[in-house]
Amino acid sequence: MGGLHLVGEMLIKFLDTLEKHVRSIKNELDMSKVQEVIDAIEGARSIFVMGAGRSGFVAKAFAMRLMHLGYNVYVVGETVTPRIKKEDLLIAISGSGETTSVVNISRKAKELIGSKLVAITQNKDSTLAKMSDIVVLLKGKTKTEKNDEIAKIAPLGTMFELTALIFLDGLVAELMNLKNLTEKDLEARHAVLE
Repeated sequence: MGGLHLVGEMLIKFLDTLEKHVRSIKNELDMSKVQEVIDAIEGARSIFVMGAGRSGFVAKAFAMRLMHLGYNVYVVGETVTPRIKKEDLLIAISGSGETTSVVNISRKAKELIGSKLVAITQNKDSTLAKMSDIVVLLKGKTKTEKNDEIAKIAPLGTMFELTALIFLDGLVAELMNLKNLTEKDLEARHAVLE
């Protein structure tokens, strides 16, 4: 079975790795890009968010918080999502920046509609990043980590998805402060039909 290990050993390794990634975001984040994203959110008529797979769950969590903050927000692909317009903002979340559905929808919003596009990705050279107005880079795996090492504790896009969620929750905190909102203000918009 691959040898004995202590219960919790992999959990602690995972948490240590996540902590390192969060610290990396804090140290390497381009605050001018954060300001650009905030300005884009504030200037948009409506905000559309999307991602595929687990990045899609991150997008939905972010959309929920934006709604709590009072923004007019939609999740791409939901049946109640209206047509995007030129004065709207699309925030696309993709670690690779090459996910076919995300790239195709982003291209349509950008080129056909003329909407503003924000990419949250770990790949600055990706198709998504190259077509975006604003690119926020979040590293999923640091250069010092061996892929096989991290794959044992955080397979596939786990580190990108978690760091994207943490970054976007930090952005929510920034927007709350900017709008002078309290938790009580957010509670007033929180769903009661659940």
